Amino acid sequence: MKIGIVTNLYPPFQRGGAEYVVVRTVEALLDAGHEVFVITGMPKNPVSDLSTYVSTQERVYRFHPRNIYFILQDNRYWWPVRLLWHIIDAFCTCGGNEVGRIIQSEKPDIVITHNLKGIGIRIPQFIQKENIPHVHVAHDLQLIYPSGLLLAGEENITFYTKPFYAVYRKVCKWAFGKPDLVIFPSKFLQDAYQKYGFFKDSKIEMIPNPAPKFDLVEKSERSQGSLRLLFVGQLEDHKGIKMLLSAFRKFNIDSQLIIAGEGTELPYIKKHIKDDKRITYLGYISVEQLVNCLEIADALVVPSLCYENSPTVIYEALQAGIPVLAADIGGVGELVENGKNGFLFKPGDEKDLIGAMKQMNDQKDRFGKMREEIKKSVAPYKLETYTNRLMEKLKEVIAQK
Repeated sequence: MKIGIVTNLYPPFQRGGAEYVVVRTVEALLDAGHEVFVITGMPKNPVSDLSTYVSTQERVYRFHPRNIYFILQDNRYWWPVRLLWHIIDAFCTCGGNEVGRIIQSEKPDIVITHNLKGIGIRIPQFIQKENIPHVHVAHDLQLIYPSGLLLAGEENITFYTKPFYAVYRKVCKWAFGKPDLVIFPSKFLQDAYQKYGFFKDSKIEMIPNPAPKFDLVEKSERSQGSLRLLFVGQLEDHKGIKMLLSAFRKFNIDSQLIIAGEGTELPYIKKHIKDDKRITYLGYISVEQLVNCLEIADALVVPSLCYENSPTVIYEALQAGIPVLAADIGGVGELVENGKNGFLFKPGDEKDLIGAMKQMNDQKDRFGKMREEIKKSVAPYKLETYTNRLMEKLKEVIAQK
């Protein structure tokens, strides 16, 4: 089967877990013998050698979206500029024309779209215009909220912003047309989109994200020593990194905190950890380095303040047999079960987070002997299982088309 994949970001340009899901999907489809090409965006003047990010099997088409800035630069601009950027992204046909031209040349059997914010949310119209089967995979709330983020405690839209959001959602519904199939990784995300009337004429499926394949050193019990906590992700306020640092400073139990990632809160983090020898900052880490961190960690901490879909890093930790301490928000509770593969705490509640860390410290030896049991909690989400189910649905869509 010849499969086209359209996504706003693809390595080396990436922001979060969605890009890892796309990469794993591409690799799995290639391993299964399918022909795959990727269409994605890039900055106007990329500094990386992009040829090093393409395998001998995949083909990657990259184009520069005609907008004010590239999507990874959005935190540099004031909100009126970002508003104009969103308007251009919603109505400009440049991205759609580029994708349409490539699709006409490639003639794929089916096209899968992922996040499109930043390369043109009208792209689905151009795919559907070619009468090619179209599957969309949702990753966050970006068609409901322009930022893609909804913070805990800010669920109620104000009287003044309600009309703006209503118009925005109406435009997104129009721009996306009628995909033949929409895949949601979590029930939370599916319910959110259906609540606002999205994809009424599309078939809906819930397929959890694929867990990665990890080659870790097998251990029957944890290494002795203090409690070792790990944070991996974007260093942004909505990811709860500031709250985690504040809670950890008040955590008067022998422990260590390892932080990995990049983001706008890096200056804040460096300032507040320089006098605390218990905290180590690693910067951005590769998948190989992540494996090394998971081998020594007792637990992963996911203190998000925003509604999460189905965080990739949770799949990664559980696949490694590492329990997770996570804010119970969005689709997180669909992955983490109290006492079985980690502990949940109230989002934004520092005391509850400290309580979860204390529970983990009290049970760290027990969890250290439960690696195989923890892995079983993500056994249904193995990459092979995900790929098989995805292919089953793709074949159904093609047959019905």
